[in-house]
Amino acid sequence: MAMVRNLHILIVSVIFMTGCAQMPQWSELPNDAHCISGKDYIWDKFKEKKYLCVENPEVVRMPSYVQLLEVPPAKTMPVVAVYDFQDKTGQRKARDGIADFSTAVSQGGTELLIDALKTAGKGTWFRVVERQGIDNLVRERQIVRSTRQEYADDKSQGLGPLLFAGMIIEGGIIGYDTNIQTGGRGARTLGIGFTRQYRQDVVTVSIRAVSVLTGEVLLNVQTKKTVLSYGSGGDVFRFHEQGTKLIEYEDGVGNNENVTYAVRTAIEAGVLELIYQGHDRGLWKVSDGHRHPHLSDGTNDAHHIGEKEENE
Repeated sequence: MAMVRNLHILIVSVIFMTGCAQMPQWSELPNDAHCISGKDYIWDKFKEKKYLCVENPEVVRMPSYVQLLEVPPAKTMPVVAVYDFQDKTGQRKARDGIADFSTAVSQGGTELLIDALKTAGKGTWFRVVERQGIDNLVRERQIVRSTRQEYADDKSQGLGPLLFAGMIIEGGIIGYDTNIQTGGRGARTLGIGFTRQYRQDVVTVSIRAVSVLTGEVLLNVQTKKTVLSYGSGGDVFRFHEQGTKLIEYEDGVGNNENVTYAVRTAIEAGVLELIYQGHDRGLWKVSDGHRHPHLSDGTNDAHHIGEKEENE
């Protein structure tokens, strides 16, 4: 009986120490912060224990971002404008027992779309003109113009004209569907249990290119990205000493895929497909050797790479 009791205590102690090792803790020395690769410690001279391990800032490069960078340069860069790219889902974050007014997806869709357009071909595909902050831009140009007029000399130069766009990139985040797929598994024996659960959501974006001269929608793309969440946990609930003493312990961890990264990836994939679709419809020419994934095998009937392309 004593052996069983000691075994239970050992199991609980190991689980407890494992859980504590994952939590950031202030320490007296930098080496005691137990920073791993990709993390560093911060220092607070006003605390008795001055060091805490935190993650370093990093530049996020998703697979779609790398694919955008690898697009061959455009022969002629089209000038495009982005006025707004809104969240049109109307979804709110799900919280049990409370009313949460935070939105389920990022409200920075415009910034993510502009970033994707400027990423394409390492900045050699689209010339993006500022329209989101056009009021600030016009006001600043007025200040420059009035200042130069007041303090003009022979060397003063006037402001050049603003670029006008040939296309407007429109669209938005049109869907955020939760619990598309859920599941889990668990087991329990002799008061010791373990569970694991997962959930899959989907975010959908729509991007279209509109001609400024005619108002015609020239290109239209919809892309989606899954958002995976999973969690696991274990617990111990046992009586010992002939049922007079109780051991109870719970531990768990959860991991939720970043929704902002998912929206960004979907937008980047949409811009990539917009480039390929414009090639198919004759709006521009993509150089040889580009990737053109429309079918599951990576081919596209509308654009033949190889011998037929060489004969064009």
